[in-house]
Amino acid sequence: MLSVLTLIILLVLFCGAFYFTYNEEVPSGKQGVAADKLAYKMLNALNYEAYKETNFLAWTFRGKHHYQWSKNQNRCSVQWDDFTVQLDLKNKHNSTVSVGGQPYSGKEKEQLISKALAYFNNDSFWLVAPYKVFDVGVERRLVKQKDGFDALLVTYTSGGTTPGDSYLWHLDEQGIPTSYQMWVQIIPVQGISASWEQWVTTESGTQLPRFHKLLFLDIIMSSIQATK
Repeated sequence: MLSVLTLIILLVLFCGAFYFTYNEEVPSGKQGVAADKLAYKMLNALNYEAYKETNFLAWTFRGKHHYQWSKNQNRCSVQWDDFTVQLDLKNKHNSTVSVGGQPYSGKEKEQLISKALAYFNNDSFWLVAPYKVFDVGVERRLVKQKDGFDALLVTYTSGGTTPGDSYLWHLDEQGIPTSYQMWVQIIPVQGISASWEQWVTTESGTQLPRFHKLLFLDIIMSSIQATK
């Protein structure tokens, strides 16, 4: 049987090998017309006009978090376990909470609202991130790859839960995302890649992904709906 010390040493060695295998610096890129052109190519490939006209989106994130988002009204119902938060995305303090179907206004109300907002910011990004490349506070850079293809580096300088995060989008020949690499605060190893796949065309015409592969983790987006 391995001793505790041996297990600790093995864990440290594994973490070190993992870090040096996957960790990368944020690539340099050039802002300007070429970067914006690549961003528009991606949006056109995904039917951005349909997304703009979409008012209602619903989905389940990894079978745990359930969403009904009225995009034009800036409101979203977020449900997990016995909790349901009716989020006001413009002013979270106007949000309401229920527990087990009953209104809740106890001391943990604000904490539950903040948790719901953090869930929404993360889980909606895995659904609609490509459509956010021209949001306020977003910088776009064209990055030349070793294989000769162009990639799109997107940096969020404001907004969301963790401003400053960067994502390097890899696209197919039509402009549809196949994966992105992440430089984000919540992941200590930088440059890790996640796939964007199993795209589905919704009722509104919006294209949304049903699956992501992040290392050993499967991120499944189920019960996807998008209507005008």
